[in-house]
Amino acid sequence: MSDLRVVLPAEEPLPDAPLTLDEAFRRYVRYVAAIALKIFGRDDEVDDVVQDVFLAAHKGLRDLRDDHAIKGWLATVTVRLAGRRLRMRRLRSFFGLEDLGAMQPVAPGASPEQRALLASVYALLRKLPVADRLAWTLRHVEGMDLATVAQVCGCSLATAKRRISAAQHAIDEAVGDE
Repeated sequence: MSDLRVVLPAEEPLPDAPLTLDEAFRRYVRYVAAIALKIFGRDDEVDDVVQDVFLAAHKGLRDLRDDHAIKGWLATVTVRLAGRRLRMRRLRSFFGLEDLGAMQPVAPGASPEQRALLASVYALLRKLPVADRLAWTLRHVEGMDLATVAQVCGCSLATAKRRISAAQHAIDEAVGDE
């Protein structure tokens, strides 16, 4: 009886096997898209970011062993790619190659007043340094806790707090002047 053991069929993944790219995509595509949409405030680049995130996942997913780490890792990749796009957008705007105010933020089901308020918030966010914008958006729009914001932004907790505070201060000053 000591020779008996349980063997899983070859076509079933082992319980501790990492998610496949297809499984990760199906499970987290909406999460990645939601983060990108909240960072950009408009949907013109969301599909490209999602594609880029899962291209990166194709390369890096096999190195992750914990399924719970995948969600956080995908959030980090999303934030980094979105940050690069925001910096490039700002550079293109500087050279007159892009109008940063041309598109209105996406707000499905919002009233005209809510859309106007959202547009003014994203107009203020466009003026902030990208790192501050990312931290503030993740904290106040995405609703992440401070530790997660720091982890996803790749900075210390103190730095995340400083970035969020700086962004909030700039927003408060801009709103107070009107």
